[in-house]
Amino acid sequence: MWHLPLPPFAFPRYPNPMSTRGLTLTGTLIRLEPLTREHIKPLAAASAADAPSTDDNLYRFTVVPQGIDAATEYVNIALQWQREGTAVPFVVVRQRDNAVIGSTRYWNIERWPWPAGHARHGNPNPDACEVGYTWYARSAIRSGANSEAKFLMFTHAFEIWNSLRVCLHTDSRNLRSQAAMERLGCKREGVLRAHKMAADYTSRDSIRYSVVAAEWPETKQHILTLLNR
Repeated sequence: MWHLPLPPFAFPRYPNPMSTRGLTLTGTLIRLEPLTREHIKPLAAASAADAPSTDDNLYRFTVVPQGIDAATEYVNIALQWQREGTAVPFVVVRQRDNAVIGSTRYWNIERWPWPAGHARHGNPNPDACEVGYTWYARSAIRSGANSEAKFLMFTHAFEIWNSLRVCLHTDSRNLRSQAAMERLGCKREGVLRAHKMAADYTSRDSIRYSVVAAEWPETKQHILTLLNR
């Protein structure tokens, strides 16, 4: 269990914090490890685990790589985005048995063109980013894994990168995801109509949520309270 106040977080501090070589974010229930091609088979196994289920809608609104071919393409694209500097992908590993139970990433990373002389000019870290491409094996749903993963990623974004905003989007039909974001204290901003292609290859309306730097201290304590329960 997490305890308040939280002990100092042992996040690695790099000369260039945007470096993700070896970056692992460790919690009590899970840890986030850098995604590699070695995770293709474990990810395919995680998406197939416990299926079929009576919960037929679990993967309806989320891009989930089911099968080796899909997992290979998923990992290759994620690593390409990482090389381009627009994403930082992770696998979610359960601490108690080291099982891969899903994936998540920072993506849509923004670095704003601050003018010379501004305190943030030349800062290599993201000014803003999105947390997304998140999915879990069925066995990890309602296990606390998602809450802890979001806590780890928000903490790193706001306290190591000093980002100004972290946002999240979800399909307007995905009520489970919306409830999870609101439970964590993310603020609902509105609806982006015909925002992108959905997982079922339809035109998707997205619900946008965010946390901004000024809100993070309060949101952090709120999430810690949830984790302590």
